[in-house]
Amino acid sequence: MGALLVMRITSLPFSSRSPFQRRERFRRNRISRIPCSPSRSEAMDESRTEYKPGFLDDLFLTFFREKMVEVRVLESLFPPLILVLFKMLIAPIYGGRIASMMVARATALSCQWLMGPCSVNSIILPDGSSCASGVLVEKCKYLEESKCVGICINTCKLPTQTFFKDYMGVPLHMEPNFTDYSCQFNFGVLPPASVTDKALTEPCLEICPNANRRRELGRGDTAKCPQA
Repeated sequence: MGALLVMRITSLPFSSRSPFQRRERFRRNRISRIPCSPSRSEAMDESRTEYKPGFLDDLFLTFFREKMVEVRVLESLFPPLILVLFKMLIAPIYGGRIASMMVARATALSCQWLMGPCSVNSIILPDGSSCASGVLVEKCKYLEESKCVGICINTCKLPTQTFFKDYMGVPLHMEPNFTDYSCQFNFGVLPPASVTDKALTEPCLEICPNANRRRELGRGDTAKCPQA
């Protein structure tokens, strides 16, 4: 039994190095591998260039913020497929009159929290006939509180006209009055081209704080809102 134990012990591999020598070798190997990591990281940092937005980036961001965001907000207020079915099934009925009258009544009932008191009225359609597809906003709270022609044009008038035409199949021409802050919605009427739309050439409001500051400093022309 003793002989077997001696043979088993002698058959086990023994290292000639002491435990302290093995630990020191492991430490040197580990340290020798460390410098590889910083050099690789530095190479990656040198090859990576920092992105800086240019003029076109700012231009496109401004365009999407002012023209598309509000349209998507309006779209999100409706349940899925409602807009698609309305445009497909209801908008073509009776030359679009039914759809125009429906959205006029829905606007007058659901948007007073934003625009203030409003009512359905009759308008003249392009064919010369009369239709109760208009909405008259007595004094728009949104315009009065924003105090800016450009905000009215870019965040209300243009996106709303685009939404009803593209998503519901109902043409809309909005006519804001920058004197008494009223606004006439004309459902069933296509808006004029931008070069002939009078609302896009309106001067700054008298209550506009930025326009008043420019007048005091004698800088800029307030004959046309720079934001419109």
